Amino acid sequence: MLRFLVLLLAMASPAAAQPAEEVVLGLSQDTVKISTNFDGSEILIFGAIKRETALERDPLQVIVTVAGPLRPVVVRRKERVAGIWVNTASVEVDSAPTFYAVATSAPWSEVISHTEDLRHSVSIPRAIRSVGAPMDVLDSQAFKDALIRIRGGRSSYQLLEGAVTLRQQTLFDTRIAMPANLTEGIYPTRILLTRNGRVVSRFETEINVTKVGLERWLYMLAQQEPLLYGLMSIAIAIAAGWGASAAFRLVRSS
Repeated sequence: MLRFLVLLLAMASPAAAQPAEEVVLGLSQDTVKISTNFDGSEILIFGAIKRETALERDPLQVIVTVAGPLRPVVVRRKERVAGIWVNTASVEVDSAPTFYAVATSAPWSEVISHTEDLRHSVSIPRAIRSVGAPMDVLDSQAFKDALIRIRGGRSSYQLLEGAVTLRQQTLFDTRIAMPANLTEGIYPTRILLTRNGRVVSRFETEINVTKVGLERWLYMLAQQEPLLYGLMSIAIAIAAGWGASAAFRLVRSS
């Protein structure tokens, strides 16, 4: 009898673990190619919500995040000392995405609670991890805020409230504009379904950003053959300088 009950529980648990609502996702493209004339790209993210139960009274909300590769970054503060701008303090951020966009179907305060944001690291500040700061820096949060402000001005960090279109609580889509200064690598993409500020389902995929053509060849040469890359750069600089000098002499003589 005990074995029979255990078998029934084992058969029932997978079905019970399935969320009542799931995401069926699509991407306009899952690869972004960076060439010498690359000036940015736009990714269309669309999908549908699959339901196992009837539509509930409380509406769903959708959050889409696209994150670039994580990198450490040093944020420095400049102050005017004796009439000269100098670096007076610095904080190293342990891990920050090179690109981060978060789009929502409603205002931020309506789509996710503070607790759920902490748990899933959805907002831009939560996507940046900074363990500590030097003892002599008392306002380390200001350095993190400065990083967000600077990268936000370059469109590397984007908060797009209301940019997700949700139709009849079933179909959704949004567009994420990716700037020209993208870092090569894998860009994790998440779709979160929330209700009353709580995450009820999530889906994850990836976008691959890669260099192609001459851009790819130069990148690989710099990584694998730095000496050859340096010598080639010097030779090109010398040739360019000689060519400019020759053209100037030709113009003067004529």
